Amino acid sequence: MKKPVVAITRPADRAKKACEIVEKLGGSAVLAPTLDLKPVNTDSLKELVRNKDSLDWIVFTSPTTIDSFNLFYPDFFNELNCKVAVIGNKTGSLLEKQGITPDLMPDDFTAEGLVEEFTASDVTNQTIGIPRTASARDTLPKGLEKLGNNVIIAEAYKSLFPMDEDAVEELISKIENSEIDAITFTSPLTVHNFFKISQDNEKLAQLLSDKLLTVAIGPITGKVLEEYGVKHIYPDTYTVPDMMELLFSTWRDSNGR
Repeated sequence: MKKPVVAITRPADRAKKACEIVEKLGGSAVLAPTLDLKPVNTDSLKELVRNKDSLDWIVFTSPTTIDSFNLFYPDFFNELNCKVAVIGNKTGSLLEKQGITPDLMPDDFTAEGLVEEFTASDVTNQTIGIPRTASARDTLPKGLEKLGNNVIIAEAYKSLFPMDEDAVEELISKIENSEIDAITFTSPLTVHNFFKISQDNEKLAQLLSDKLLTVAIGPITGKVLEEYGVKHIYPDTYTVPDMMELLFSTWRDSNGR
């Protein structure tokens, strides 16, 4: 059976594991980040750090948020007295390396899933800090505010348009030349930025639907692919390993193995 060539569009500093999984499962990885992440020490983050003792909860939604604290406030986790919630086991495992065991992590690794967990736990009238990127969806803060909580949002990193557009343009060329077999997307912005660089979105969407196996990490990213008219699949558990396992099992099934 042909060795599948899999395109990875996630940020370069988060792509190593994905590439390793592709190679381990018998494929060849092509890295073309459609999103770059940059930790930033904003005024809102400084304010959150100054007032951390007033927090009842803090929510970490991505590993990059933890990277930002380690870069700018390496002692932040040493004297953290509030409860901690996370989205995703990758974020949770990074926190555990800081000596912190998350108090809450939803089975559904989405903002919606976390709001459901807070609702089920009857978390209300609490002060909840959410360090994140400014471009994140408002589902989480609005959901927590609806429960009667005071939500403090702090910008901990920026989600940037890809710095290496040439790599993405080269990927699109390879897709047009049938040199790519599958492509993965791990966030809505990886999809949006990909199509922003494209010269012909309709043609690209058709190629991704008909000529490639397109895999999203979960339904939120999948919904954005739907907006562009791209047929796709996503795993039951929204992690990179599960996404890749689904990709390769589907690939084997469609190629007679």
